[in-house]
Amino acid sequence: MTTRHAITAGFVPLLDSALLVVAREKGFAEAQSIDLTLVRERSWASIRDRLAVRQFDVAHILGPMPIACNLGLSAPAPDMIVPMALGLGGNAVTVSAALWQDMAGEGATADLDARANGAALRKVIDERKGEPLRFGVVHPYSGHNYELRYWLAASGIDPDRDMEIVVLPPPDMGDALAEGTIDGYCAGEPWNTFGVMKRGGHLATVKAAIWRSSPEKVLGVNARWGETHPEALAALLVALYEASLWCARPENREELAQLLARPVYVGRDAALLLPALSGELPVGGGAVQSVRDFFVPNAKAATFPWKSHALWFYTQMVRWGQVAHTAERQKIAAETYRPDLYRAALKGFGIAMPSASSKVEGALTVETPVGSSGALTLGPDGFFDGGRFDPDAVDAYIAAQMR
Repeated sequence: MTTRHAITAGFVPLLDSALLVVAREKGFAEAQSIDLTLVRERSWASIRDRLAVRQFDVAHILGPMPIACNLGLSAPAPDMIVPMALGLGGNAVTVSAALWQDMAGEGATADLDARANGAALRKVIDERKGEPLRFGVVHPYSGHNYELRYWLAASGIDPDRDMEIVVLPPPDMGDALAEGTIDGYCAGEPWNTFGVMKRGGHLATVKAAIWRSSPEKVLGVNARWGETHPEALAALLVALYEASLWCARPENREELAQLLARPVYVGRDAALLLPALSGELPVGGGAVQSVRDFFVPNAKAATFPWKSHALWFYTQMVRWGQVAHTAERQKIAAETYRPDLYRAALKGFGIAMPSASSKVEGALTVETPVGSSGALTLGPDGFFDGGRFDPDAVDAYIAAQMR
């Protein structure tokens, strides 16, 4: 008799919850004998708390949050592992119409160029002289916070002195922008499209421009549950991988948008979800910009839990004063991400997987075949300022950033 697995997963209403939604709705979880229950939560803190008390077994979660939990930075803090990523990219930086007008006057353009638009924002800040802008992010331990800060710092803006960064739930960003409570925000979809189409905002840049092929949400797993339910976890990884293939097919975009639009999931009109799936983003003023690899659910090893991604997140925690760097903390961060579990679950399915568990981030300027078969391509994965992150040189990277 086939063993059935009951798994409860939490998620926040965002486009990048797609793999969990599709695994349930398109039968991929059922095909792996999984009874998958999805529970919608409003905030990342609620996701963390319910993982800690075992109300959730797994969750759609911010990539840095499991690391923060394991480092004791976020309480209550369950021991967590990350055996799979849920895609690459998907975020953007949206600003108010008034701020965009000022940025455009300083050379910002609608093509979302991170370098030019960051330079324009710096000039605007310089001219404000003591009137700091306020930007929103979804959580202190989020890719949104770190990529926004990276973009600002590389553009000559001190995120802690030249502006104020506050935390807001993703669904509140657009309204806060329209009300003037914030001047801009970094969030996932559909909340940038919502901010542009419904609240008069303008895209300033996108995650895919700040750091191409960069990580975002992951599958966070309560470590104790994962240890005691290895077969269920492996079956879930297979179901989610099958869902990622389905999500990646262009012919499924309309249906995927309709699935996510249901009130039980994202609960917003499908028209707000389609732009991110197609990469045809409304940027403001009625203009649309094509963005390559805006959200990648499967290609470029998008579901692989790279240890180099975990370590980059860790370096940003150190850079922005959230934790002091030690060799032991670096080890904890690296061991949070578990490519060994990913490989073990999927090894029998003929899937092209990376042979390494880390890579130099920002080293690939073009799509590059990897492995003996060349069946897997990675990159481009560059930072907009030409920076690189070598996971074997964490100390030097941190020292350079802290100057």
